[in-house]
Amino acid sequence: MYSKCKTYNRKKIILIFTCCLLAVCVLTGRLIKLMVFESEYYQELADDLHERERSIKAARGKIIDASGTVLATNRTVCTISVVHSQIKEPERVIEVLCKELELPEETVRKRVEKYSSIERIKTNVEKEIGDRIRAYQLEGVKIDEDFKRYYPYGSLASKVLGFTGSDNQGIIGLEVVYDKYLQGINGTILTQTDARGVEIADAGEERVEPVAGSDLYISLDYNIQLYAQQAALKALEQKQATYVSILVMNPQNGEIYACVNVPEFDLNDPFTLNVDVDTSGLTEQQKQDLLNQMWRNQSINDTYEPGSTFKTITAAAALEKDVVSLEDTFSCPGFRMVEDRRIRCHKVGGHGAETFVQGIENSCNPVFIDIGQRIGVDDFCGYFEQFGLLSKTGVDLPGEAGTIFHKKENIGPVELATISFGQSFQITPIQLAATVSSLINGGTRVTPHFGVEIRDAQGTLLKKLTYAQKEGIVSEETSETMRFLLEKVVSEGGGKKAYIEGYRIGGKTATSQTLPRGTNKYISSFIGFAPADDPQVLAMAIIHNPQGIYYGGTIAAPVVQDIFSNILPYLGIEKEEIITEIPSEDR
Repeated sequence: MYSKCKTYNRKKIILIFTCCLLAVCVLTGRLIKLMVFESEYYQELADDLHERERSIKAARGKIIDASGTVLATNRTVCTISVVHSQIKEPERVIEVLCKELELPEETVRKRVEKYSSIERIKTNVEKEIGDRIRAYQLEGVKIDEDFKRYYPYGSLASKVLGFTGSDNQGIIGLEVVYDKYLQGINGTILTQTDARGVEIADAGEERVEPVAGSDLYISLDYNIQLYAQQAALKALEQKQATYVSILVMNPQNGEIYACVNVPEFDLNDPFTLNVDVDTSGLTEQQKQDLLNQMWRNQSINDTYEPGSTFKTITAAAALEKDVVSLEDTFSCPGFRMVEDRRIRCHKVGGHGAETFVQGIENSCNPVFIDIGQRIGVDDFCGYFEQFGLLSKTGVDLPGEAGTIFHKKENIGPVELATISFGQSFQITPIQLAATVSSLINGGTRVTPHFGVEIRDAQGTLLKKLTYAQKEGIVSEETSETMRFLLEKVVSEGGGKKAYIEGYRIGGKTATSQTLPRGTNKYISSFIGFAPADDPQVLAMAIIHNPQGIYYGGTIAAPVVQDIFSNILPYLGIEKEEIITEIPSEDR
């Protein structure tokens, strides 16, 4: 009996020992795993428990114009946060933050009483307010200085520059296109805390300094933009138009000096509509749609029927195909019958007999219908491709619209006739400006653009921005003839109101209807360049839905004349004694 009991106890001891040994092995294995294989993970958790991280925004790079004027910069603002575990007087903190930040008590109390490592109360607080809050010396309230985008000239070039969001990243315009250069790298502030989350007084702070963004240098010129904006606002008010767009660019290299689309909006307050609209009954989507419409750059994002300014392209195509010469004669009875359609000329009684030169001076539709027929559908579509009209320009702004054109198989005699004088298809203003530039600069297709260089804060060049060019769009001979013809339009034809004594100016007027037709709404436009024999600047004005007189030669040409009067001397283009010469070889 005793032997059996002894054996039983031995087995029990062995079992217990084995269990204990297994438990020790398991614990040892677990300890080895934690201390060796997972040590980095748990060290990070410990660091997170005892470290509190706050972000330091990087200074965003400036946007600087061609004259060295800073168009977009930064100003110091503050981010106000609270650390729940460090707050000793919660009611006092709530009272002060409500007062200084002008926030509802409910909002502030909810954030102050929330158990979290750090709770942000408000960002982009003016520095003066941040300094006042700092002066209260409230335990648990953190005031961190960072940067907010600031535009010194308010609405100037708003639809070009664009703006940034609360995270300091670009939303529209150049701000978003060149965001990777402008944004910089944020820094951090690390503070040590005890197990309760209270900062350790003698631990100090560990700072990772932010890296400022690079500066963007652009071709847009503050003074030219200002002149153009003043001219656009004057036209907008006088003609009670819906909006006015103006482009000014260098036709030789594609640099854009000005891009105005009035009404513009305040870049420092981009979420407030620039027109009086009752938004109380609107949905959030409807409100956003209104903002999106306000932010649209009509020169880039919208298409329109160009009307008679497109006759420059038709004329160039006819000269390239050699189906017209300067001495060719035409007859205009005031209309042209195309199949069963009676297509009118703007002069009801007609122009009678006229040469090709007179036809373009008079902007005569029947002349260009005849020229379109000489070119033919196949070749007309070919020239659309050759001139670059079926591709986007590649301008460095977001949302560029493409040309809306017929399929070749759908172009009949009527469509060919209307295309020839700029109707039944749509292009963007920037597309027309780029195409006309190639026709007058010797035949080089340039890419319209704003960006020129990327430099650091010290002015060291980091990157020279380059853009594609394509030569041979038209021959030099055709380009010379086009310059001659378009100068005649201003000196003797429908563009006389763009004439400036002492300057050789070329250009073309247009008056087109908005779609749908029959609404009695028109688009008046003029595209001009100077000097006509060696174009250095091209300007285009488009007036949408003017009231009263709406002819492009009457109301749009004077806008370009006004701009040229100011900017030609500014660009160093001097007046000269003008002797008009006919191109060396007649076409």
